Amino acid sequence: MSRAALLAAGLGLAVAACSAPALPSELARAYDREQAGDVDGALAAYRAAAVATCDVAAPSRKEREDCGRALVGEAELLERDGRTEPAIAAYAAIAERTGGDPPPSALGLFRAGRLAYDQDHAEQAAGYLWRVVVEYPDEAFAADAIEFIVARTRGHDAKALWARLSGLYPQVADTQVADNLMWWLADVSEHELADATTARALYDRLPTEHPTSGLRDDARWRAAALSRSHGDFEGAVRRLRGLLATREVAIGAGSYFSVWLDDAQLTLGRVLRDDLHRLDDAAAAFARLPEDYPRSILVDDALDELATTLEAKGDPAGVCRAAARLLAHDAESKFAPRARERRAKHACPEARR
Repeated sequence: MSRAALLAAGLGLAVAACSAPALPSELARAYDREQAGDVDGALAAYRAAAVATCDVAAPSRKEREDCGRALVGEAELLERDGRTEPAIAAYAAIAERTGGDPPPSALGLFRAGRLAYDQDHAEQAAGYLWRVVVEYPDEAFAADAIEFIVARTRGHDAKALWARLSGLYPQVADTQVADNLMWWLADVSEHELADATTARALYDRLPTEHPTSGLRDDARWRAAALSRSHGDFEGAVRRLRGLLATREVAIGAGSYFSVWLDDAQLTLGRVLRDDLHRLDDAAAAFARLPEDYPRSILVDDALDELATTLEAKGDPAGVCRAAARLLAHDAESKFAPRARERRAKHACPEARR
């Protein structure tokens, strides 16, 4: 989840409350006072609403939701008003006040950790952020917490970070945050630790162990790139074909298409041609991109690569067809001048006319 989405998620608690039926009077007053610019009046009303909804022996679901709204509303208002230290304390207290209710508790600890870090309270921030991951691994804020931690510590002690993430993974392997944790283990292995073998193994595991993860195709793409960069060209082809196979699944299920599919199709052709010298297979790969992804920005790249490959094969008629298709697709393409040169060079029928 992006920072903007994160903020929207928090603000959404208040927005939802505004339209909810039977809104507690103190919570309604808090929203009214806040809209009127009466910060202290709004804070007082939020606190009164929290007492009325949080400090009850057996709260109903509605009371738990209103409790979370009141506590988040107070903390957000403190943050917006520049009262950072009280805001940190208010966010951190949400988990205890709500009895650990996951959505507001995870939000509160994440926001507390983020603000504490910005205030140079690194140890305090780490405590809050790791709590999100350990105590609320099925909340979206757990993934945000890991990303925040990695972004701010990977350049300082990557080995310690990797060890912490690796040790934590078995505890959360069956939760929603597990795929994010595995992704960052692979990412740190690849970049900070320069351990391509471990990184590729982790990228390979992610789609298998977390088949519904939104990171699964990114992992396939990165594993293929690592394979190629380290000379395992057959491994790169195998992984690229695995990524491209998800297109057929998507068609059958009426689901999504990965953003990497057209890139993978183009790269497959280049690996087959440039690294494995399998010109027939490369030409087939390049030719397939315009058919499978006709709206891709890489269509003209693929047609230009197809023409190059067919020239290497000694197939002038094929070169003429590829050049003509490229010009028909986009006469202003950056590859258009080369297509015209090829048509002239090979005396293509279209060029003569």
